[in-house]
Amino acid sequence: MLLQLYAWGLVASFAHSQDAIYWRNLAKDNINRYLNRKPNTEKARNIVLMIGDGMGISTISAARLLKGQMQGKPGEETELNFEQFPNTALSKVYTTDYQVPDSAATMTAMVTGVKSKSRTIGVDSSAVYDECHDLTNHTLSTILHWSQEAGKSTGFVTTSRVTHATPAALYAATTNRDWENDHEIPNSPEGHCTDIASQLIYNASDIQVMMGGGARNFIPNSIPDPTTGKIDFKGQRYDRQNLIKAWKEDKEKRNLTYKVVHNTEHLQGVDPENTDYLFGLFHKSHMSYELDRDTSMAGEPSLAEMTRKAIQILDKNENGFFLMVEGARIDHGHHAIKAKRALTETISFERAVQTVLDMTNETETLVIVTADHSHTMTIAGYSERGNDILDVVKASNGSVELAEDDMPYTTLSYANGPNNNFYSRRRNLSYFDTTDKDFKQDVVVELPWETHSGEDVAVYSRGPMAHLLTGVKEQNVIAYVMAHAACVGDIGIPCETGRERPFSHYNNCDINLDASNQNSNVASLHVPKNILIAFAVLGYHILHIFVIPV
Repeated sequence: MLLQLYAWGLVASFAHSQDAIYWRNLAKDNINRYLNRKPNTEKARNIVLMIGDGMGISTISAARLLKGQMQGKPGEETELNFEQFPNTALSKVYTTDYQVPDSAATMTAMVTGVKSKSRTIGVDSSAVYDECHDLTNHTLSTILHWSQEAGKSTGFVTTSRVTHATPAALYAATTNRDWENDHEIPNSPEGHCTDIASQLIYNASDIQVMMGGGARNFIPNSIPDPTTGKIDFKGQRYDRQNLIKAWKEDKEKRNLTYKVVHNTEHLQGVDPENTDYLFGLFHKSHMSYELDRDTSMAGEPSLAEMTRKAIQILDKNENGFFLMVEGARIDHGHHAIKAKRALTETISFERAVQTVLDMTNETETLVIVTADHSHTMTIAGYSERGNDILDVVKASNGSVELAEDDMPYTTLSYANGPNNNFYSRRRNLSYFDTTDKDFKQDVVVELPWETHSGEDVAVYSRGPMAHLLTGVKEQNVIAYVMAHAACVGDIGIPCETGRERPFSHYNNCDINLDASNQNSNVASLHVPKNILIAFAVLGYHILHIFVIPV
């Protein structure tokens, strides 16, 4: 009762302070901020792509509420740091074959600029799902490849397995996202399929920072788990390859400085000045939820801690870097219909965003925060302001709202997912702690596992050329915005387009193969206007010096 009285007092205090003058000033400040803003048309030295996996708009709204309430506020007025970015867009997430997508195809779109089929990675839509065949004519290059070709350092950090769909889209090509290790691949007489873990080690050896979970995909079934040293778990490779050892041997052969780390103590002990390559595997499978994470030195680092170390290593390159950061377990919390886990993962992801903002310069670093897809979680009911976002719906007088079955219901619920009910009757939530980390919200349609949803997701951006990410976009446009911002990749748009400075400032090739006719041998010459003017003036003077006197 005392807690409820405190909450009412808190809300009443906020309501009293937020009178008409408050709201008018808030509106004016917001407008003035945008009136004084000018687009940054510089060339991006760095690109940071941050993916909140499954972080739809309802997740962002609920997470900001939870964050504010954790700080002793009502919550509704709270902002996540990336919501303050100057540019916002909506991204259409459908794939070439599904209305509601998966992470493999959506991430492929965001890093290659090409939409493709669900459950495939790094290949175009002409590739056949789950068929083991030669992918040479189907493989797509990515923003990671384009950045490496431009001399930039590259890396990624994730709380999923490093071979999971989102990180894998940066470096792998496969017709089945589940082929993370060799024993997952079906026997094929053609023998063209290479598992994702092998592709990371042998085909992507120039990625300088790789951190996440998934150790089991890199070691044979005769070797104990390297993240714990215990024999209660062994690897899942049947080909007897130790890919961690192979990665080390490659770096030694090329005389490169490297570290392999398996816990927070190892990671904190890495000296970025003397380390050019870092491979972190912190769990046999996905890394732990933030609510369960061992925060001791022997445990797993946070996403923010991994992000910090990654930037320290990558930022040494004078040409800049590309970094992908994924808060993967937002998605997993939703699939399990455990909203508290999903929302706390979102808040943890926001801390990683803050790390990026603290360690980079907005004038030279394009930061994009977005999701690959959304989930079916909704925020509903007429709760009073400041009501615990994880609690049951309560009216303005603090009384619990009851549904038609005379039982309370939560503000958060899911359109589908595992059944929580007793027989055909809904649970009486009066007897449950709805704020517990493992509480499962109610669902409408019973399924073994909650699904993704197909509505647009938000894209927040700041830095060079970030103003290109406004309005409603096809998801694949994100890749081309990153490429154009950093002047990497051959996307068919001259680097000086949309920029104020002279073309020579950007050191971009002036001959591009027409992207719409890549099978043609005809190259199109893109000559900037300022160069044409210079030639015209030079010609005029030559004419007067050599022709007119005669």
